Amino acid sequence: MTIQKITPFLWYSTQAEEAAAFYTKIFPDSRIVRVTPVPSAGATKVVDFVLFGQPFFAMSSGQPEAFNLSISLMVNCADQAELDRYWNALLEGGGAPLECGWLKDRFGIAWQIVPDDLMRMMADADPVKAARVANAMMSMVKFDVAALKAAYAGTAG
Repeated sequence: MTIQKITPFLWYSTQAEEAAAFYTKIFPDSRIVRVTPVPSAGATKVVDFVLFGQPFFAMSSGQPEAFNLSISLMVNCADQAELDRYWNALLEGGGAPLECGWLKDRFGIAWQIVPDDLMRMMADADPVKAARVANAMMSMVKFDVAALKAAYAGTAG
């Protein structure tokens, strides 16, 4: 087994195992690999898990600082149905929608749930198209894929 060079590591006060179980139920190709108690550190546990095939680690150990929007996990979605599914699942149990496709789950982790082609549309060489998409995006909480594509095409009402 090769070790990933960069792996996200999330530090929770007490809920690392619960959060990993929550996330692995939402996303395909996901699982908890191992939960390792750290005997010399009291209730500390390290959770090794995988989301969409990407390794993650989490730790429960009296988190000194709350999660904030400086770091988020972005999920690219093929269509509105996939976007809605992940959006709704991550909000379960006390999450909060934010703006521009962002939400915070019940554990305080920030997520961006975005259409696959959003970044391509915003980076279009035509600044008018890119601006229409950016303006549409800024007016949304959860992304509306059809509305973003209409803004890109110049057919938004």
